[in-house]
Amino acid sequence: MPVSEKRCLILSFPTAPCATAVMTDWKTKKIVCLIPSRPAALVFGRRVRQGVHNARKVCDKMLTSEMIKKAALAAGADNCGIAPMSRFNGAPDEMNPQFLFPEAKSCIGFVFRIPRGVQRGIEEGTQFYQYPSMAYGGINEIFAPAVLYQVGKVIEDEGYEAFIYRNTGARGVVSDMDGSPGNTLSPEEQIEINENAKTATAHHRSVQFTRPTREGNIAPDLQFQFRIAAVACGLGEIGWSKMLLTPEFGPLQRVAFIFTDAELEYDEMYSGKPLCRRCGACVRECPGSCIPAINSGKTVRVDLDGKILEWGDIDMWRCYAFYTHAGRYYNPFVPKEVWDKNENGALDLMEGVTDVANEHEIMKIYTSLQRYFPSWVGYNMAKCGGCIRACVSILEKKGGCMEGRFKQPLRTKKAWRLDR
Repeated sequence: MPVSEKRCLILSFPTAPCATAVMTDWKTKKIVCLIPSRPAALVFGRRVRQGVHNARKVCDKMLTSEMIKKAALAAGADNCGIAPMSRFNGAPDEMNPQFLFPEAKSCIGFVFRIPRGVQRGIEEGTQFYQYPSMAYGGINEIFAPAVLYQVGKVIEDEGYEAFIYRNTGARGVVSDMDGSPGNTLSPEEQIEINENAKTATAHHRSVQFTRPTREGNIAPDLQFQFRIAAVACGLGEIGWSKMLLTPEFGPLQRVAFIFTDAELEYDEMYSGKPLCRRCGACVRECPGSCIPAINSGKTVRVDLDGKILEWGDIDMWRCYAFYTHAGRYYNPFVPKEVWDKNENGALDLMEGVTDVANEHEIMKIYTSLQRYFPSWVGYNMAKCGGCIRACVSILEKKGGCMEGRFKQPLRTKKAWRLDR
């Protein structure tokens, strides 16, 4: 391995009259260079003008993309890609990660696979909480932060800053990924605020009233688009249903990021065989008809450093409702009588009485059905996930990126639907 790729230690060396320090390889402890107190000394076989200054320059070159990727995989990430911050030029200010760390030169993206098995309970209709608790809560709150922490230490040990950005779960700013950020609370956050309105304690996630901290700043908390950033890091592409697809895991992963002022060798954006087959399976299996038909012309297009990303223009508020409550035929936790009664029209959106999906309609649904949540620990029960399981089922077939990954396919029988 070339010395320039090794991690080195600078140690005191008082016994040498011509040197103030030595640089040693941290594993073998062998001396790789002497650092003199005067100019015109040989370092790595070349003359340098200022020994200590050049030794620091050598150390500056120690941090490489290869080091970061090896550290990421060793810590538990499943993949890692790197993008120059310039790829975010032109992003809407409210979603531009360049505002997070203006001196950052590199964005490092990390992939954390979702075990296919946590979808098994929903696929069989027998266990619904393992997917949100493991695939969302487990990755967001435990597994990914542990990896980011370890890789962040590697970066900062080399004198660079590591701005760690994990997935923060529910947010106070809702966005359609199209550059038009909302200014509202998510439904579950609004419910909590309403329930605690009599107290003097503000909800800790409420960000709808924040203001910029200085002129030219973006008001906190800035939330950039993880899927787009993952594409920028060369990790995959965005499918028709707006899910991130990777060659290794299809739609089954979550991502997190580190921004650093280290200028690293970056990865090209994915340009291989298209991962999304534009088959429409996600459209057909969405219980809320939230995903437009492939030939509908309803798309979102984003220019990412010259690469055009395009996906279906998802009805996000409608998706919010059906992801967590699924509707009459896919939610075994809510009695049939509740759907039949539809008290005060609270379930009009889910029952097809209205097509208007907005915050008001969502709040009616949440208020009406929240008592039927089996658990309430910060991550919603996933009673839908139809688009994800549909995508996996297709990508496991011949020609798909998940073909042959498992001995048995995810779907072995017809998808279930309640008879009511």
